[in-house]
Amino acid sequence: MDLTLHTLANGIRLVHLPTASAVAHCGIIINAGSRDELPEEHGVAHFIEHMLFKGTTHRKSYHILSRLEDVGGELNAYTTKEETAIHASFLKEHYPRAVELISDLLFSSTFPPAEIGKEKEVVIEEINSYLDNPAEYIFDEFEEMVFPDQPIGRSILGMPATVRAITGDSIRRFMARNYSPSQMVFCSVGAISPKRIIALFDKFFSQVPAGNDTRRKRSEYLYRPVSTEKKTDTWQNHCIIGNIAYDLHDKRRMGLFMLNNILGGQGMNSRLNLSLREKRGYAYNVESVYNPYTDTGLVTIYFGTDNRNLGKSIALIHNELNRLRNQPLGILQLSRAKNQIKGYLARAYENHESLMLSLGKSLLIFDRIDTMEETFRKIDAVTATELTDTAEAIFDRSSLSTLIYRQNGERS
Repeated sequence: MDLTLHTLANGIRLVHLPTASAVAHCGIIINAGSRDELPEEHGVAHFIEHMLFKGTTHRKSYHILSRLEDVGGELNAYTTKEETAIHASFLKEHYPRAVELISDLLFSSTFPPAEIGKEKEVVIEEINSYLDNPAEYIFDEFEEMVFPDQPIGRSILGMPATVRAITGDSIRRFMARNYSPSQMVFCSVGAISPKRIIALFDKFFSQVPAGNDTRRKRSEYLYRPVSTEKKTDTWQNHCIIGNIAYDLHDKRRMGLFMLNNILGGQGMNSRLNLSLREKRGYAYNVESVYNPYTDTGLVTIYFGTDNRNLGKSIALIHNELNRLRNQPLGILQLSRAKNQIKGYLARAYENHESLMLSLGKSLLIFDRIDTMEETFRKIDAVTATELTDTAEAIFDRSSLSTLIYRQNGERS
């Protein structure tokens, strides 16, 4: 990859990949998310994401929203447990407009009290909408169950009571404590020269003082498997089975990433999809997800089904986990698994918006960016024995936790 890397005196880093496309993408990623909140700040990281669009020293909310949309661009943001991002997509000739706007939102937002009051109601409605969707909410509750009384286990959105308690001062305190320039990466993919993007980056991001290095400290997690059932007024039973897993810096992560894809990844030929949906029609949606964090990770298997098939589905899942633990992949199976992962990654590389964010996250977390060839070599290095060892460690039945939302009687 023909990457441009640059670091300002204040510590903010730049990564840029030139393309020939008429559409460009850029954004800023900050190493701060919901896990960095104090208990009384629950929900503030996500609330800040909303408030960055509500007014700066230079613009009111309407002018923020119109700045890129008037020229056919798009401005967006997201918050996770470990990061916050503001990013934009636009025609390449509007690079200056996009870079300036992102800088303005990040460093000049004013958090007007009236807007804070209105946005609290918007976020509470977002929480209520989430609570109305058990297929989504069960993931949050599972993480709270696995990581009890720990920041990594708290939901990103917060709770209505904690959102109502947010003030302009609490927003500024969180940002002062966590939004360190040394923990920010500006990422770009588009048709602009290295000299020009560095000039724009320097113009709009160099004025920020360096501040303190707020690199996140690793935590220790005491995990105990737990199984819980809850009666719910839903049309389906919802179930998650999972375990803690390898963190972002663990060398075994690639093997688990591959194993997760074999088990219940995005392909329709995943083992769980074939077993539960294609062969027996027990579930419409069944998937497994591997989420690695800075100092821990989580593997979850989710499915929804009716009362008649709940027990049979759980048994089938454990059968598939036992197969992975006890039956090493053959040469052909391993080759297919590796080729599938390579294909997914290559296709993702063609999505320039996703690639832009991926480049920024890689530089932020690992302080390096692997080429596709380097990533493919890591995939090729995974052995069948490594996959079996990983399956034995992660999918041992005695180590798994289970959360079930059980349908409260038959629905007509």
